[in-house]
Amino acid sequence: MDGADATVKRRRFPQPQPTNAVNPVMPKKSSSLHFSNASFLNWRLTDAVHVATHHWVPCVFALGLLFFMAVEYTLRMVPSSAPPFDVGFIATRKLHRVLEASPNLNTLCAFLNTVFVGMQTSYILFTWLFEGRPRATISALFMFTCRGILGYSTQLPLPQGFLGSGVDFPVGNVSFFLFYSGHVAGSVIASLDMRRMQRWELAWTFDVLNVLQAVRLLGTRGHYTIDLAVGVGAGILFDSLAGKYEDSKRTMASGNGFGHTTSSNGSTTKQTLTQ
Repeated sequence: MDGADATVKRRRFPQPQPTNAVNPVMPKKSSSLHFSNASFLNWRLTDAVHVATHHWVPCVFALGLLFFMAVEYTLRMVPSSAPPFDVGFIATRKLHRVLEASPNLNTLCAFLNTVFVGMQTSYILFTWLFEGRPRATISALFMFTCRGILGYSTQLPLPQGFLGSGVDFPVGNVSFFLFYSGHVAGSVIASLDMRRMQRWELAWTFDVLNVLQAVRLLGTRGHYTIDLAVGVGAGILFDSLAGKYEDSKRTMASGNGFGHTTSSNGSTTKQTLTQ
């Protein structure tokens, strides 16, 4: 009886049949059938209209791609003996002439810019030392280290017509890296932290001051336009990386029996997890 039962069980559960090596579930299909199911082959005019109306942002970027492809292939390159072409410098020509003709005004603007940099630094350190939230400080450390590496790797020439000041940051007319703007990136990091804490008025104040700072830097030829634009992106990028770093440390701490919970006001507390 035992042998008969074993035979019945073997018959009830046959051996699995060999399947396609690429897809272990579905049988192998021909490449022509695969391409015939491509979604774009089934598009109609209504589908194109739907994409243009409901996904207009990527459509605008697609037009921008085509436009700048045409510009790039037809634009004459700047000769190596000529100064760089900078749209921001062209837009701030009048401001540059005003600051060049008024050294006292240039010094005042430089001093106000240094005060604003001090505000950024004070806020970022305040969030760590007094509120116990290190994300902005970690982000600033990441950002300035990367700025030092990139700024040293490709040292851009000082723009022609640079209007320096002994009270501008860095104070004392010392040398500095042009790429990218730590002024702008630091302000973005502080502003993003303010938004997380719902300090909306302070965040908007920093944003306005950051724009004015960028215009002044262009007017004094203290930065190229690309330095300022990348500074905005760097602030956003390193704030995100600092957040991921904090999340990874919380996950690691949770695995060791400790976790962190963030309250509605952004403060972080430690609690023992139940095993």
